[in-house]
Amino acid sequence: MAMEIRQALCVFCADCETVCPTHSIQASGGTVLINQDSCTECEGHFDEPQCVSVCPTDGCIVPTP
Repeated sequence: MAMEIRQALCVFCADCETVCPTHSIQASGGTVLINQDSCTECEGHFDEPQCVSVCPTDGCIVPTP
């Protein structure tokens, strides 16, 4: 599984980028994206996805369907 960012809710703070243990999040040009191939939802590193825990917007970062 992987996480994804709902761009319509993202405030582009990029707080999630610095806490990602797999370096799967990149902020560039007013967009923050999660690499679906390398995102592990922090499994093996933390009990919950760190991007969700630091995101200031509820529901912005969600598991991919």
